[in-house]
Amino acid sequence: MRIIGLAGWSGSGKTTLVTKLIPRLTRRGLKVSTLKHAHHGFDLDQPGKDSYLHRAAGATEVVISSARRWAIMHELRGEKEWDLRTLVGRMSPVDLILVEGYKRDSFPKLEVYRAANGKPLIHPTDPHIVAIAADIALPEAKVPVVDLDDVEAIADLLIANAIAVDTAAFGRSV
Repeated sequence: MRIIGLAGWSGSGKTTLVTKLIPRLTRRGLKVSTLKHAHHGFDLDQPGKDSYLHRAAGATEVVISSARRWAIMHELRGEKEWDLRTLVGRMSPVDLILVEGYKRDSFPKLEVYRAANGKPLIHPTDPHIVAIAADIALPEAKVPVVDLDDVEAIADLLIANAIAVDTAAFGRSV
C-alpha cells in the first residue's frame, strides 16, 4: 500500500479534487481508499436507528452490514484521538490511500491552494509538501506547481510521490 495526502486550508477545494481524482485513478487500474480528518465532532448515524441506539447504550464498536456495504463505528469514549498510523493500520489493503487533512503530519502531501482564500501557502514551512495544485501561477514555489484543474497531471504527481505505508514516518512535523 502506498499513501499520499492532500493538504490545504478549508475552502481550498480538497474534497472536490479528491472526488475528481478517484475515478481517474481507478480507471488506471488502482484500488483507492480515502482517509479524511474531521476537525469537529461528526456523526454518521441517525438518532432512533438501531445502530445509533446500540452506540448510545455504550457499545464501543457497532458494525452495520448489508449486501452492499459495511461500516464500523468506533466510539473513543474518553480515549485520545487515534493517530494517522493507527488509522491506516486498520484499513484494508489497497494500492493507494489518499489522505485529506492531517496537514501537519510528516508524510508526502500535495498542497491544494486557492488564491481567493487569502491564506498563506503551507509549503514554505512544511518539507513534506511535494507539489502544489493551484489556481494561480506560483513562480516563487520551491516544488512543482500544477494547475488545479489539470486533474490528470495531479493524478500523475500523486502516483509519482506516494510512498509505501510501511516506510512512512507519520507524526507531527510542523
